[in-house]
Amino acid sequence: MRNVVAFQGVQGAYSEQAIRQHFGDTVDVYPCPVISDLFSVLESQKVTYAMVPVENALAGAVNQAYELLMDSDFRIQAEVIVHVHHALMVPHGTALEDIKYVRSHPQALAQCAGFLKRNGIEPIPWHDTAGSAHDLAAEPVPHTGAIASEMAGKLYNLDILQTEIEDVPFNFTRFFVLGHDDPPKGEYNKTSLVFATRHTPAALYHCLGEFALRGLNLTKIESRPRRNRPWEPVFYLDFEGHWQDPVCQEALARLLQRASFVKMLGSYPAIKTGRESVGI
Repeated sequence: MRNVVAFQGVQGAYSEQAIRQHFGDTVDVYPCPVISDLFSVLESQKVTYAMVPVENALAGAVNQAYELLMDSDFRIQAEVIVHVHHALMVPHGTALEDIKYVRSHPQALAQCAGFLKRNGIEPIPWHDTAGSAHDLAAEPVPHTGAIASEMAGKLYNLDILQTEIEDVPFNFTRFFVLGHDDPPKGEYNKTSLVFATRHTPAALYHCLGEFALRGLNLTKIESRPRRNRPWEPVFYLDFEGHWQDPVCQEALARLLQRASFVKMLGSYPAIKTGRESVGI
């Protein structure tokens, strides 16, 4: 039986690119209008997995994704990192000098601000990158282009005038593949969890110290407000290792003793990006 993977957006979105990158081109995809729908269709088992964006190298964490992760019982199956390249696309017969306006998601427009300024093009915020390509192809507008992935341009039969128009080259988005069961252990693994500290001096210091004492490298830590509990943050943490490793089990056992709340999000095969070697 073929896997069906849900993603947020319309076909041609960068989330679909992440799916193709991880699963290959033969996988079936299931577009969803909003990110919360990914969790609903996975819960109802309409799909096998969901591809969820969790972090962008320029824009930071996708906060809604982390909140939904904390509220769900799904397990992270894998980490996928996509190098995001933006392309300028137009209806057939439109030249670069004809373009006065360009549509895209506000983040994509911001990431291409220098290119747009150099070419005297006015940015028009749109609900989605691939959606801007889809809508322009469905209803062409004079002097108007779209910024989206090359895949979206080809899918919607638009002319791609230029590629890699983003101002900063290190634009990466990190995704989690979510599923119902624990994935097989990989060659290189990360563990993601969320925890809250007790209201005592040095509580966070002691919680993190359990990892440092055992030589476990943290690759991410970020605080978020705890809903319904003002001024009591929760901490999202990633570290190198698998929960089945004895040293990781020791650290997690001690964390459970020190923290007021701990929830495992999953241990999963991950991608080495280079930053792990220096730690944080």
